[in-house]
Formats: sequence, C-alpha cells, structure tokens
Amino acid sequence: MSTLSFRMPARRLAAVAAAGVLTAGPAALAGAGPAHATDAEGSASAAVLRTGLDVALVNRTVRMPLAVALNEVRAPQSAQKAAQKAAQKAEPEAEQKTALTARLDGVDDGRTFSVLRADVAEAKAAVDGTGAEASTRLTRARLHLPGLPLLSLIEVDAVTSAATCEAGKPPVATSRLPGSVTVLGQKVSVGAGGPTDVRVPGVGEVRLTWSQRQTTSRTAAATALRLTVSVNPLKLNVAEITGTLTLAEARCAAPPAAERATGPVPTPESDVRPQSAPAGTDLASTGGSPLTPYLAGGAAALLAAGGGAVALARRRT
Repeated sequence: MSTLSFRMPARRLAAVAAAGVLTAGPAALAGAGPAHATDAEGSASAAVLRTGLDVALVNRTVRMPLAVALNEVRAPQSAQKAAQKAAQKAEPEAEQKTALTARLDGVDDGRTFSVLRADVAEAKAAVDGTGAEASTRLTRARLHLPGLPLLSLIEVDAVTSAATCEAGKPPVATSRLPGSVTVLGQKVSVGAGGPTDVRVPGVGEVRLTWSQRQTTSRTAAATALRLTVSVNPLKLNVAEITGTLTLAEARCAAPPAAERATGPVPTPESDVRPQSAPAGTDLASTGGSPLTPYLAGGAAALLAAGGGAVALARRRT
C-alpha cells in the first residue's frame, strides 16, 4: 500500500538558465568529435493509475492539487541501477501494489482516504538491445474521490494496456476493457465510439474516454480508460473536484534500427576518354620549346657585340 500526504500548496518558482554561445577557431573545429544521439536506446513506462485533480474546499478560496500515481515504472532506470543489473539476469521493472491512499489538509480533518483498491494492480516496463515494451493490468478495482468515501467514482472488473516497440518494426499499442463499468453507482456499457458522459444529479458529471491508442514510426502509447470529472460532493469539507484520472497506461519508444553499410555505387567502364591534350605536346600558340632560353641569350649577345663594333668604328672616323 502507498500513502501520500499533501500540505497546503505553495507557489513554485521556476528558474530559467541562459546558455552562452562560444565560437571556436579552425583548430578547435578540427578536433571536435561527433555528437552522441540522445535516443540511442529505447524507453518504456507504465502506470496503473495517474491523477491530475484540483480539490476546492468548502468556505475557502484555496484549491489543492491531488496528483498521485500508483505503480509507476520506467525503463531504463538510473545508470547505477543499470550497472547492477548488467551483472545479473535482466528483469523488467515492475510494481504490484494493490492499494493507494492519500491525505489532504482540510479534507476530513486530514484523515487518510482511499484512492484506489484492487485485487491485482501490476505495471511492467523493459528495455533491451532489440526493443522496449510496457504493460499494465488491473483487476476488480474501485476508484474513490476525496469527499465521496462511500460512493465509488468507478468500479471495473479487468483492464489491460500494452505497448511494444521493436527496432525496425512498426510499434503496436493495445488495450482491453470489460463490457461494462460502474460509474457513480450507474452501470455504463463500454462504447467503441467516442466519449461517454455520465451525469448524476446532486453529485456531478464524468466523461469516459475508452481505449486510446497512438503509434508513430518508433513509439506506441495505450490508455485503457481516461476519466474527466466535475464532482460536487459537499461533504467532508470538499466543495468541488475537477480534473482527470488515467487507468492502465503504457508507453514505449524503440531504439533506432541499425543502418546498413552503404558505399558509392560502381559505374560501368566506358570507352569515352577525356578530351585533353597529350602530356608531351608543345605550346604551339607561343612557339615555345626547350631551346628558347638559349636562342634568346645568344641573340642578346650578338646584339651587344654589334653595338660595340659600331661605336668603335665611329670613334676611328
């Protein structure tokens, strides 16, 4: 059994950190390595019950949150726990508590009240190198709200949800429900279509959404039953309860599929040859040859000698 206590809500402050951007030179860029992917391995999570309720007290302006979960599991766990399991046979994360109670200041003088009781309440999550999977199972369960100790919000015989994500394969999400459930004392048939609304005079309204399933290329999620409530107990100092409750939830994400090694596609040989000039071809456009420097030097010497002879002849005359 799990028991949770809640005090008067305090205002929570969120701190936002600003990150600076640094520029690196070519040498730093040359030494930088590739970034590691954050989704290198799969993940899985499951919960038998999850609540997100807002409880308003009689003659008070305070509204108190009731956010609890029963048998919530996640995989993989922390690095330390994963290292411990590496030396042992890998087992799925599992929780099997069959009851959940809570306390709220101002509700029934702070006494403990029951949130859920069941014969079987099980949640599992597992991840390995080939994929991830999660599942939940709930049998003969009764769910209660604060201020309504004698009247169950819902009674259900058996519900299950499962999500399976294998690497390289389409994910699968499934959920199963009985033919009917009891909501605020009224028997309601499980519908295959849209949501079902239940109204009880003097108590409130409940909207039931059945068997929600969603898949993407790598993820899957299944929820057996989601209840949206607006109830006015007017008992035990509780004026109004609004919010949602989720029964039998399972989620998973597959690890990326191994990529096949690929290389350049070979091209067939061709007889077409490049249209460039032969390596030994002389430069016809300029008349250049290996003897050009020597010819130019000889011409310069002859010109200098001729000029000297002319100057000497003029002096003699």
